Amino acid sequence: MRATLVLLCTLLIAQTAWSLIPASPGEQTRRAIASTRETISKIRASGSSLPPRIYIDYLIPLPPETSDADIDPWPGGLAQQYSYAEETLREILLGVVDESTAEKCSTQIISASDCCGLFVQESPLAPELDVAALLFPGPDQLQNMKDIEAMVGSKRTLILFNRQFTRAADFGFFSKGEAQQLIFDKYQWGYAFQELACRGEDVKLSFEQSVGWQACVIDENGKEIEIKDDSVRPDYLELEKKINEVLREPLWMRKMGEVQEKGLKFQRKE
Repeated sequence: MRATLVLLCTLLIAQTAWSLIPASPGEQTRRAIASTRETISKIRASGSSLPPRIYIDYLIPLPPETSDADIDPWPGGLAQQYSYAEETLREILLGVVDESTAEKCSTQIISASDCCGLFVQESPLAPELDVAALLFPGPDQLQNMKDIEAMVGSKRTLILFNRQFTRAADFGFFSKGEAQQLIFDKYQWGYAFQELACRGEDVKLSFEQSVGWQACVIDENGKEIEIKDDSVRPDYLELEKKINEVLREPLWMRKMGEVQEKGLKFQRKE
């Protein structure tokens, strides 16, 4: 039944006008579930000797108490984000593992100081269909990741959810080689929705197994302008080049033009 519901959600998304930016947290979660399931199926069907090892980058919605005036929307850091991320991760795991239930998800705190937790969603069908996930793993958890890798084994899926590193060098000079072999040589993207600033512009990046990497820039009017469509995640210089092609004037210059045309906001009658 769960597999059927996920398939229906996927079909509904495909039939509607596709937008890089999810319309709601619920839609982001549905996309993450569909793409992760597709990634796991693709790895298993490929006959690869590598086990299903997957990255998920999920853009956690800001808390309701956040206002536009807040300099830092997460003043509590990962500790504040943890409960929101935990709820989302549990929902994703439940959607990824067929015929499982919320009660079948076990959790364990790996590092309280680094806000890293382990989640295991058990499958009622077969042990190899269990899915484990590490929430907020960082460089200090390298040994924990080695232990969990051994525990999960070569058949079960292991997810790194909102990892706190991007390259092997983040693990330090003496551990980067080990991190490269343990993580970067094995893991592939299952789902991503990321945001960053490039050339002063608001840029969104997403990865879904069915469409690859997509990138768009949000202009001052909130319009979504696609700038990249590729199987590989674009780097900063690629994004900057594409932005220069679609938005020749920088944001500050466009804002100055708006002021000259319409006047200051507090002076406008609209």
